[in-house]
Amino acid sequence: MAGVLGVIFTCILVKSILRASTAVDHVPVLIWSTQSSLWKGQLFEYEGHIISEQELHNLLQPLFNQSSRNIVLFLQDKLSMDDFTYYRRDHANEKPFHSLQISIETSASSLVLPAVTTQGSSHLSEYLQKQTEWNIFTADHLPIEDLDIDPSKPNLFLVNLPVLSSTSDESRAHVLANNDLTMGKFTTNLKNLGIPFTAIYTAFSPSKGFKSTDMTSHTGRQLLAVDIPAPARYSPLTVTNGTYTCIIMFATKVALTFKNTLHVDLTNETFVSHTVNSTSSECSDTNTLVSLKYSNPAEGINTLELRFLMTNKFYKGSARKWFTFDSLEIIQDNLHTARFNASISAPAEYSYHCQLVGTNMNYASRFIPANKEAQAWEIHISDFQIQGFNIKNNMFSYASDCASFFTPGIWMGLMSTFLMLSILYYGLLMIMQLTTNDRFDDPKGAAIFVPQTN
Repeated sequence: MAGVLGVIFTCILVKSILRASTAVDHVPVLIWSTQSSLWKGQLFEYEGHIISEQELHNLLQPLFNQSSRNIVLFLQDKLSMDDFTYYRRDHANEKPFHSLQISIETSASSLVLPAVTTQGSSHLSEYLQKQTEWNIFTADHLPIEDLDIDPSKPNLFLVNLPVLSSTSDESRAHVLANNDLTMGKFTTNLKNLGIPFTAIYTAFSPSKGFKSTDMTSHTGRQLLAVDIPAPARYSPLTVTNGTYTCIIMFATKVALTFKNTLHVDLTNETFVSHTVNSTSSECSDTNTLVSLKYSNPAEGINTLELRFLMTNKFYKGSARKWFTFDSLEIIQDNLHTARFNASISAPAEYSYHCQLVGTNMNYASRFIPANKEAQAWEIHISDFQIQGFNIKNNMFSYASDCASFFTPGIWMGLMSTFLMLSILYYGLLMIMQLTTNDRFDDPKGAAIFVPQTN
């Protein structure tokens, strides 16, 4: 009995420790910048993970390596991920976080951390002030034109937003909407003054949970579905030959890395602002060239061009036409050309789609370096879809996906099923081979007489 009680006590203790370890107060941290390529060219997914203070400091390191360092820190008393889902609706004609959403969507770089420990957020101001010799401005009120700002020196703007003192939804929505307007006006004034900046929005402590019943259907969406730009907001890149669309290309992320140090994110210029120059693209019934030219995409690079080469041919073996994605070229400053080979193909009537395309060996479709210059580049393209032939109604045709039918998971399931069936078959076979023992006497036959002699 004592042993059973000991086991029960141990289970309760372990459960309490686990519950205490997960009950860490955390707040969201939103970062957006007018400068591109601040973070590595990959998707940051931190849902379900609470960012520690040291991890937050590591993520902020690219901010201090810029040539122009101007940081705006918007601090609020309370903020939680639930605020972004609960107040996304209009509250008495108030629109909280409307300006914030537009700022993140139109920024050159952005990073959204849904959960950061309050220790990291509450000491963020002190941490930033220790990083360099800033010109520190406590800019709680507008206009900022009265501030003596020297763009040639690092500037740190500390903006303390009004507190959320009221408990009613309408009052909180009003304060959040005013704070949102304050952040929007402040960053707009910096843009008008021609000052590049990076803005950070966070709070000292989390807000209290919401008890309204209609929140139960939205808790799964959280901040990531509200403020992070969704793939649906991107529009495909189209190229025309003067009369009709002959090339369509789409991706949710196009990022390059040069020599593991310089990160270039081309997503915004390609699929959001459409500032990329594609006039050099060419298309015909047999060959297609997608040329994407970027001006000053990153520090140290004046021009950058991506060239996608595709061919449309008839193959006797399949008795149909197939288009092949033959190669990708990266031309830097019209001097250095990095060439990558590709083995991508699809029926000519279809488009091609792949979730991950790049130089990583774990991607379903890979770009293989074909010359020495290509070894210095890493490519990452997410949710990639392209079509260069037989386009109808300015839309993608049915997509031929790169994912094979027999994935590792399917193979594991098939092998496990085969093993279980083999065991079952062997067992049934053994049962069928069972026979009666004929060495026993037959009770219906004559008795065996054994004479006894001395």
